[in-house]
Amino acid sequence: MIHPTAPTAMPRLAVDPAPVSSPLSAPLHARDTSPDLARVQVLAYFPDDQTRAYQLLQWLPVLDVLDTTRPVAIVLRDPATADVVRAHTALPIALVPEFGELTVLYASTDAAVVLYCNNSMLNFQSLLDPSKLHVHVNHGESDKQSMASNNAKAYDRVFVAGEAAVQRYLGELMEFDEARLVRVGRPQLDLRPAPLLAPTDCATVLYAPTWEGDADYNNFSSVDTIGVAIMRAVLAMPGVRAVYKPHPKVVTSPDPAIREAHREIVRMVARAAALEPGVGHTSVEIGDILAVIPDCDAMISDVSSVGLDWLYLRTDAPILITDRHGDAERLRREVPVSRCADVVDGEMLDRLGAVLAARLDPAGDELHLARQAMRRHYFDDLQVGDSTARFVEQVGALVALRHRLRGVDESAATA
Repeated sequence: MIHPTAPTAMPRLAVDPAPVSSPLSAPLHARDTSPDLARVQVLAYFPDDQTRAYQLLQWLPVLDVLDTTRPVAIVLRDPATADVVRAHTALPIALVPEFGELTVLYASTDAAVVLYCNNSMLNFQSLLDPSKLHVHVNHGESDKQSMASNNAKAYDRVFVAGEAAVQRYLGELMEFDEARLVRVGRPQLDLRPAPLLAPTDCATVLYAPTWEGDADYNNFSSVDTIGVAIMRAVLAMPGVRAVYKPHPKVVTSPDPAIREAHREIVRMVARAAALEPGVGHTSVEIGDILAVIPDCDAMISDVSSVGLDWLYLRTDAPILITDRHGDAERLRREVPVSRCADVVDGEMLDRLGAVLAARLDPAGDELHLARQAMRRHYFDDLQVGDSTARFVEQVGALVALRHRLRGVDESAATA
C-alpha cells in the first residue's frame, strides 16, 4: 500500500442513468453543480480491472500534490477497481462502467486535461472527447518494447522521463511528432513511503523480477527460468539478507511455470528465515517497491521499470540485470541500463554469489561511474523532488493551453 492507513472519508461520484451507491457517502450525480465536480480541471482515467490497479495506485500521491493547484478527479470503469482505489485516496472518484455514462460525465464537467497511465483499449472511448487535452503519463520507465507503442500517436502529449525515452520513441515509431514528448522525469520517485523492511546490520540483496508480459516479445521475466537459482545463490551468501519482491502480476500469474517458481521462491525464503532468524530473509508479495529499495544494498532485476527506479534512487549501489533470452549482444544494444550492470544468465549463475560479494565491497564496485552516466541518460539531470514540480508545472501549462484553445477565461475557470 502507498498510504499506511486509508482516509476516513472519500467523496465518490456516480453518474446517471445508473448511479452506484456507496457505503461511504451518498452518490453525487455528474450533472450536479457540486463544487467538487465543478472545480475539477484534471481527470485521471483508468478503465482496467483490479489486477492492473497498481498502475494507477503509484500515481495517487502525485495526483494529491497536483490536486492542491489543479483539482483532480479519478474516472474508473470497473467496480472492483474502484473498491481498491477507494482505499488509497481521498480524491473524488467517478465510477462509469458504461460508455454512455462516461459521455454524460464528460459532458457535465469542463475539465481541461485527461491523464492516462496505460494504453488500455478502453482509453479510446475517453479519447473520443475533443474538448479536452489527452496526456499519456505511463506507469514507469523501462526498455520494454511496449514503452514505445504506436498508441502514443493518439494522445496530445506524452510525458516521458528523459533522453532515453525520447530516443526510444523516435527510434521505434514512424512519423511520430517529437513535439508531443514532454520530459518530466519520474514523479513517483520523489515519494518517501514508509519502509517495509525491518532494520538490519546485514547487507541486503533484493531480487525484484517482473511479470511475463502480455506477449512473448514483451516477456523479460526471470522467475520461471532462473529465478529459483538466483534466490538459492543469494540465500547461500553468509551474513546477507535476501529480499524477494516480485511484480504484483507475478503473484497472480495464470502461467503455471511462473506460478510454481514464485511459490518455490517464497518457500525457500521462508525456510531460510526459519533457519537464520537473525538475518531477516523475507518475501514482500504486497506493497510498494519504492518502500523496499531504500533499505537494500544491491538489486537483481529484469528488464523493467524497477531497474531504472533503482538507478535513479540508488545510483551509488550495484544493480544486476537478468537476460532471459541469453542474447548479451541484443541486451546491451536494446537495454542501455545493462551497460552499467552485471548481466545474470544461466552461465553466470554459478558465479552469482561471488559477483555480488565483490560488488557489495565499495572497492569492487567497478560500475559506479557508469551508473552515474546512465542515470543522466534516462533521467537527464533531475534530482529527487524535481520531477513532481515539473509534472505539476507541465499539467498546469496544458490546462491553460486548453482554456486558450477553447476560449475559456482562465481566471473564471479556476475561481
